Order: sequence, then structure tokens, then C-alpha cells
Amino acid sequence: MKEPTASGDGKIRLDKWLWAARFYKTRSLSSEEIDKGRVRLNGQPVKPSREVKPGDTLEVRTGPMTRTVVVRAISGVRGPAPVAALLYEETAESVAQRLAEAEQRRLAPEPAQSLSQGRPTKRDRRHIEDLRNPEQGVPWNQRWSASLDDEH
Repeated sequence: MKEPTASGDGKIRLDKWLWAARFYKTRSLSSEEIDKGRVRLNGQPVKPSREVKPGDTLEVRTGPMTRTVVVRAISGVRGPAPVAALLYEETAESVAQRLAEAEQRRLAPEPAQSLSQGRPTKRDRRHIEDLRNPEQGVPWNQRWSASLDDEH
């Protein structure tokens, strides 16, 4: 396995570096995320072909989290996670913000996450309608009676 290089002359495409540093699962996915504006290099929106060098600052947004990292080494090869972690260093402010956001999500979860099932069934909706409008009259099971006893 090739070790990451920390030399100042090394440069690599941003999308390839993000893939090698394991921020995104595929290179095409990292390229898409850059195009969507979810990655900023030194505070500027960039293109996937932009070259990254050691010392650059990246803001990477994945899901609800934004991580600010400083590029420490260059590698175009995707290796194991411990080697990929050597390619960057997350800033202290970013770590603190990420932990605070995680705690906030733990204390106040998304309301939609508490739903255990999807849409109500037709039977459920009829039951809900009956509970909302009890004065509507005849219950559902007596609406379409075809008995001979019932003459008008």
C-alpha cells in the first residue's frame, strides 16, 4: 500500500482526494457533491477538477453535518480508513460543532422519525373519519344493506 505523501509539490484533483480520504463512497459521488456546492475549498465554491494541496482548508457537508478539515497529505489511492484519516485533520471548532449538533439531534429528534408506519389504510381512514364526524349518520357497514326486510 502506498503511503500518503506530504510533500508540498504534490497536487491532486479534489474529487479524487475526497474519494481517497473516504468522505464519499465513489469518485463520481464526490464529483456530484462538489457540483451541488456541498464542498468549499478555502471558503470558495469549486469544481471537481480543482487541485488540492497540503494546507488547504475544506468545508465538506455530508447530510446534516458540515466538517471543516485541513488537508495534511495527498493520495490518489483509496486505502483503509486508518490511512485515509492521515490525509486530513479536522479543526477543533468543527469537532465541537459536530458534537453539539449530534447532542441536539439526540435531545430533540426529528418528529417524522417517530412515525412507526406510513399512510393509513382505507380502513384506518374510515375509522378516523367516523371519529371526526360522528353526526354523519349511518355507519359504514349498514350503508349498503340489500336485505329484503328493509322496505321503503
